Amino acid sequence: MSAPVYKSFEQSLAEFDNIAAAVDPISVEELQSRIAKLQGLMRETDVKAVYLDTSTSLTYFTGMTLGASERLHGAIIPSTGSPIYISPAFEEPKTVTLVRIEGEIATWEEHEDPALLVANLICDLPAEGQVLAFDPATPFVFSSPITAHIGARLKIIGASDLIAACRQIKSATEIAIIQTAMTASLRVHKAVWEGLYEGVSTTEVTDFIAAAHQKLGMRHVFAAAQFGEATAYPHGVPYAQTLNKGDMVLIDLGAHIHRYCSDITRTYVFGEATERQRELWNMEKKAHRAAFEAAQLGSPCEDVDAAARKVLTDAGYGPDYQVPGLPHRTGHGLGMDLHENPFIVRGNKTRLQPGMVFSDEPMLCVYGECGVRLEDIIYMSEEGPVFFTEPAQSIDRPFG
Repeated sequence: MSAPVYKSFEQSLAEFDNIAAAVDPISVEELQSRIAKLQGLMRETDVKAVYLDTSTSLTYFTGMTLGASERLHGAIIPSTGSPIYISPAFEEPKTVTLVRIEGEIATWEEHEDPALLVANLICDLPAEGQVLAFDPATPFVFSSPITAHIGARLKIIGASDLIAACRQIKSATEIAIIQTAMTASLRVHKAVWEGLYEGVSTTEVTDFIAAAHQKLGMRHVFAAAQFGEATAYPHGVPYAQTLNKGDMVLIDLGAHIHRYCSDITRTYVFGEATERQRELWNMEKKAHRAAFEAAQLGSPCEDVDAAARKVLTDAGYGPDYQVPGLPHRTGHGLGMDLHENPFIVRGNKTRLQPGMVFSDEPMLCVYGECGVRLEDIIYMSEEGPVFFTEPAQSIDRPFG
């Protein structure tokens, strides 16, 4: 057994430096190429305009990051021409400083109807097309009045497919940013493993993870720590736990650099693992590996899910989503959102292409006993699947 060399959380924090400061953000040239690709797809599908709300898609295409509020604030991407940014009038000075891709800023005063402004701007565009496509993250409180004002002038659809066609294929620059985030978060993971002690609480662990990501210069997104029987539940339990010898430990965490996320899960035992724990862990490892091997260029996403699930059902778990077994999809895409396209799930016939990034996490859940999740992120290279981080070798060697 390869037991960790104990190092306190405080010692680990002292050793962390800001690694994110050296990472360049996405260039203006790449942002422009993204808009050009979107506009090409829009012209092919008769879409006159895409409305982007205060979502990661706004950041993806324009480089502008806005916080959501009750005030309409976003951008219109026409099928040809420059973006039109929508801003409350009193926010215009700030909006100007956030613009990276040149375009008009259209403003509205507090007593005015911003939905009417957006509807008229879209309908009056010189761009071709008979369709308005909404960013799927647009709140109904904004999309509904815009739709009402447009009336019969344009057909209304969701922009999910258009946006996914752009965002689910990562560039080399995006892959490099995600790699930095994943490498840094794996360091945090290892520091948790080294710093565990009997009696530590899950709250203390998650507080350390947040502090560690901040020390590394990353924006902390989430941390989940589960001990013992609580590890059986994919999204944890609504109460803290304290660590005991022999507990299964599940740690899931993520942070981002320039909005690009990391996401890694490790499961191991604090102390000596029992034969039953080893059996479950090894079964999960086998399913995890099967998913990786099924992730071949040109294969549909659902085949990856099927390969992992077959390992478990052949061993008597499941079937389908029944527990003991795998109660959820095998993976999700990862990028500027923690969960995005492509989803590794039955029914998703999207074929794997170079640049796609997604998780491999076919969790084995045994309610009332424990659970095991090994999550690593895969990116599809020109040659096939590649892990960003080295997978766990064994229940005793979760970090190589």
